[in-house]
Amino acid sequence: MIETLRIANLAVVERAEIEFGPGLNVLTGETGAGKSIVLGALSLLAGARAAAEAVREGADEALVEAVFRTEALPDLEAQLAARGLDASDHELVVSRSVSRSGRSRAQVAGRLVPVSVLAELFAGRLEISSQHESQALRRAESHGRLLDAFGGLLERRARVERGYAALRELRGERERLEAEAEGRARRHDFLAFQLGEIDGAGLAPGELEALALEHARLAHAEALRAAAAAAAARLAGEAVQPEAAAACDLVGAAAGDLEPLRMIDPRLAALGERLRAAASELADAARDLERYADGVDVDPGRRAAVEERLAELERLRRKYGRSEAEIAAQRERIAAELAAIAGSDDRSSALAAREAELLAELGGDTSALSEGRRAAAARLAEEVEAALAALEMPGARLSVGLEPALRLDGLPCGPTGAEQVELLFAADPGESPRPLRRVASGGELSRVFLALKNALRRSEAGMVLVFDEVDAGIGGRTADRVGAVLAELAADHQVLCITHLPQIAALAATHLRVAKTARGARAGASVAQLDGAQRVEELARMAGGAAVTETTRRHARELLRGGRRRRPADPPPAPE
Repeated sequence: MIETLRIANLAVVERAEIEFGPGLNVLTGETGAGKSIVLGALSLLAGARAAAEAVREGADEALVEAVFRTEALPDLEAQLAARGLDASDHELVVSRSVSRSGRSRAQVAGRLVPVSVLAELFAGRLEISSQHESQALRRAESHGRLLDAFGGLLERRARVERGYAALRELRGERERLEAEAEGRARRHDFLAFQLGEIDGAGLAPGELEALALEHARLAHAEALRAAAAAAAARLAGEAVQPEAAAACDLVGAAAGDLEPLRMIDPRLAALGERLRAAASELADAARDLERYADGVDVDPGRRAAVEERLAELERLRRKYGRSEAEIAAQRERIAAELAAIAGSDDRSSALAAREAELLAELGGDTSALSEGRRAAAARLAEEVEAALAALEMPGARLSVGLEPALRLDGLPCGPTGAEQVELLFAADPGESPRPLRRVASGGELSRVFLALKNALRRSEAGMVLVFDEVDAGIGGRTADRVGAVLAELAADHQVLCITHLPQIAALAATHLRVAKTARGARAGASVAQLDGAQRVEELARMAGGAAVTETTRRHARELLRGGRRRRPADPPPAPE
């Protein structure tokens, strides 16, 4: 419920703070006093369009702020939590500002939100019915929800909505996979070729480097062999030139030169040992060089084979990476993509099987919802027609149209079921029922809204219902009946009603009076809560006009006594 409403610089209201109570709240006042401004403020909080003209003359910005109690709305609190908004201690502060330039901003729980969030949060929770606007009945899409709420079908409806959305999403994915199937097949063939090319090459770890070295040796085999043979000859001598000095011989001779002198100077012994070791090492190196020269491969066939293998691997490198690591990484990527393509085909098959399951489930839920709607439609029409008769519309007829909904792609239903639900209305017996949202006048619409809400009052408990001039054009016992219906609604909802009838105002648990004010040349409006004698005076004014007499006061007190008997809680008695 709304606990407090604050208005600043909206239309003629400079500043007002209104404390609402549970149950029935009425706003009264003379015509033109500014009661509709309260209605406009609530509309802004419900997400209605804002106009720059609503800003009070001389002000830069209009502001509307309300404190809502949310104890009775756990679903709203869950919705707020899902958006990261906190209703601490079941208290929610909502504000809406409108600047002179027309810019509008909204805040929920202290955080800026798009204005559209207000409509999403308060749809079905804050309903306004006026001569100019009914948030529920002017939207045909809301009629189905009203019928489903009356029939206790909201959970079944939610199942249909979820099933329909899931099936549409699944079909979208499946269609995408099918549309991409040809491209995936081409891609699969291409990737399979690449993978076969890499695997067919049989590149071994370290092979590129080994082949490059081998090719270098084969390409320079003659030079390598000649150089090794020449080096060996220098170290060990050459048979064809025995006169040429060999390094091994020279070093050995140097060691022999030192041998006789080691007894004279012992230090030469170590040097001699080193020279003999060097001579031995040079002899070993010479033998190794000879073996190397003998082992150098000058096979042209092997060289051609190595060059062919290198050319094959070079083609692989140009396509898949310059190094063995890059080629291996590319091979893994290709294999992973091939696996994903195979998985897509498997996914498509799984989706087809799941689609059949969802279709069966949705078909069952849709049939159950349709059956429930047909039964609820007749009962709702009967209850509303009876209520309309009591509201001085005895010839009015209301029926519930259940036209087949538009179905896509062979689905068993539309987004909210197999039917398009629309309330049909005829104000007079000789008329054919036609869409309520098109043919009902403002006053008729308000009373239909009142009758509907009374029929739904227990299935939709916890709403804030706002009625403006629901009593237009009625009086006497019809006014009593309208008041009784409002009192019944107030047992399950917070009801705010703008009224000109004292019979209705007397039933209120909270009575607020809107009055014109004047400050200098500026007109304004104020809102005050009435108790005791103030309330008697206001009811007397409403009953008798400007001339309030003791007779009208007695009548006002009698209305209040009757109103207290029809409410669960009594306010303090008015003074006689």
